[in-house]
Amino acid sequence: MGRSQKRKQESLSFWKESAAKSARNDDDEPYPSHPRPTPEECRSVRDDLLALHGFPQQFDKYRRLRLRLRLRLAPLSHASSPAIDGGGGALVESDPSDGDDEHGLSQRESVLDGLVSVVLSQNTTDVNSQRAFTSLKSAFPTWEDVLAADSKSVEDAIRCGGLAVTKASCIKKMLSCLLERKGKLCLEYLRDLSVDEVKTELSHFKGIGPKTVACVLMFHLQRDDFPVDTHVIQIGKAIGWVPAVADRKKAYLHLNRRIPDELKFDLNCLLFTHGKLCHACTLKGTNQKRKESHESSCPLLTYCVDVQHVLQSSSPN
Repeated sequence: MGRSQKRKQESLSFWKESAAKSARNDDDEPYPSHPRPTPEECRSVRDDLLALHGFPQQFDKYRRLRLRLRLRLAPLSHASSPAIDGGGGALVESDPSDGDDEHGLSQRESVLDGLVSVVLSQNTTDVNSQRAFTSLKSAFPTWEDVLAADSKSVEDAIRCGGLAVTKASCIKKMLSCLLERKGKLCLEYLRDLSVDEVKTELSHFKGIGPKTVACVLMFHLQRDDFPVDTHVIQIGKAIGWVPAVADRKKAYLHLNRRIPDELKFDLNCLLFTHGKLCHACTLKGTNQKRKESHESSCPLLTYCVDVQHVLQSSSPN
């Protein structure tokens, strides 16, 4: 069995097992004796990081979309409420037209656009992944054009995002599989599915792993999910939210069970942003340097004494 096929089967097995546990309301979890994080800790960390960084601008459009969706789904008795809690004590004006175009239509990305943008974001910077997506859409205005194009042309269009050969192959295979399964290149039907059904659907696409699926759920389907990337798992271990031996799959299951749904989006965006900036939380004793660092004012130092040891060991003699 090839390595890529094995990864696909492992991913599909992971989501099927997760869905089965959810369907039968299974109380099993990877770390049942690990009580952290508590809901109070989650809220406190969210508020502390929000005070330190503000809400990350790169995720603001997705946050506004989630807030507008909440307003539209709210009971009629709350429709005239002037503001809703945007997190961290901040009140967000409840303008249902916020972010809409001149015709009052939502400018949200298609689910397929979102999936491809997540694929392009892997192992590169936010700037480069955005450049790659813009370049791809400029070269090939429709996803049918991408599927019909030769691989080299697609690779050239996304080369600025890195790993062009791997990502182009993943995108073209995913589009081919989608067309074969659904008869058209559209994923909007996912909006009507449950979280577990979305996970099962996306796991059919070769190269689409659990973290990518979780990002699509959280950012592009406005569902309450908590992706676990390198920054999140490093910080999670540093402050004791997951055991030091945790891998990403088990950390994902544990954190999604422990973190309240209403805090998942803000907390995930803030932990990701903090992980890129804080030397103490993520470098774990190495001498690697970042352009900017917040370790001297890191509010997470108060959550686990082990972080103090990381800070001390990473400081020059």
